[in-house]
Amino acid sequence: MIDIKALIAHMYDIVGAIYEVHKELGAGLNEYCYQEGFEMQLQEQQISYQRELAFHPFYHGRPMYAIYRVDFLCKGDVIVECKSVDDLDNNMRAQLFNYMRLLKHPCGIIVNFASKNAKVERYFFDRETNEIIAVDGHVIHQYRH
Repeated sequence: MIDIKALIAHMYDIVGAIYEVHKELGAGLNEYCYQEGFEMQLQEQQISYQRELAFHPFYHGRPMYAIYRVDFLCKGDVIVECKSVDDLDNNMRAQLFNYMRLLKHPCGIIVNFASKNAKVERYFFDRETNEIIAVDGHVIHQYRH
């Protein structure tokens, strides 16, 4: 069983960095501009990160040729996907959930910078149950084992 409160605390400064970027840049810019601002903010706050982390999914234990890229991997286990769209949709969330599952990382954040106020959604992956869990503790999705 994952400790949601501890994971929320683990992501606190990352979420703060997201809001700082939106406060400075405002709404309506493109995704790449927000990504660059977020990278600069992570550097200023000395939060460890990798940008555009590439990885290969596995099939039957063997790496595939396909390559996925996460926008940011912060603190070694927090995936951050940046968007600048009218509304976040379930396909965008599914992308984050799959990254979390494939990399087996416990924390995921999807942020939409386009609106007047940044919209930040936090999710958790429980490796034991193979479930994606919302901040309030309810199961969003369960993957087969």
